[in-house]
This record gives sequence, C-alpha cells and structure tokens, in this order.
Amino acid sequence: QVQLVESGGGLVQAGGSLRLSCAASGRTFSRYAMGWFRHAPGKEREFVAAIARNGDNTYYADSVKGRFTISRDNAKNTVYLQMTSLKPEDTAVYYCAADWKAGSSASRQPTAYDYWGQGTQVTVSS
Repeated sequence: QVQLVESGGGLVQAGGSLRLSCAASGRTFSRYAMGWFRHAPGKEREFVAAIARNGDNTYYADSVKGRFTISRDNAKNTVYLQMTSLKPEDTAVYYCAADWKAGSSASRQPTAYDYWGQGTQVTVSS
C-alpha cells in the first residue's frame, strides 16, 4: 500500500514556472514507476509524464515535452514535476500515481497505475 500526497500547485501567470512534488509513504517507493496525469474541466484525464523506478527512463506527452521535467529522489520518497513556460491550457488538477507492476519502463496509461494522490490544482492565467 502506498499513499501519495501532491503539493506545489497554485496560480501562476503564463510563461511562469511551478514545481509539483508528490511524497509517498512506505519503504518500497523505489520499486514503483511514477506518473503525473492531469484532468481539466470538460476534458478526459491526460498523461503528462512518467519515470521508471530507477529514474533512468522518462516519458512525456508531446504537449509538455521540452517544458516539463519529471524526476525522483528515492531517498526522499518523492517524485517531482518541474513545469516551465506554462500556458493557460496547462490549467488542470494534477495527480501523481504509482505503478507497482512496471519493470524498467513506465506506462502512459492511467489504468496501469495502482495508487493515486488526491491532486493539486494548477491554474495558469493569460
């Protein structure tokens, strides 16, 4: 069982930056692939980024590639999402998720993830 708590969301102007954090409970954090997803009103949940359990492999949605960076610190049981050059269309609730089954990769599919955080709101004003 893993509990995930996101933080770092807020209101930012277009072009600005935010760093989201997701703190995980438990001693097996390094065994999970981690992902970030977002859900905007009127839209389906969307994959943002994912990182393999050892941090060597990362994956990004085309819409955020080059602007967002996912990273993890297994010693701190935390995964991060550094967001730069934010756009109004990045406005959403951002969720982190943990996948117990992943090997050396990480999935883009939300159905692959076993545990989810409660989400943190990111609002980008134009």
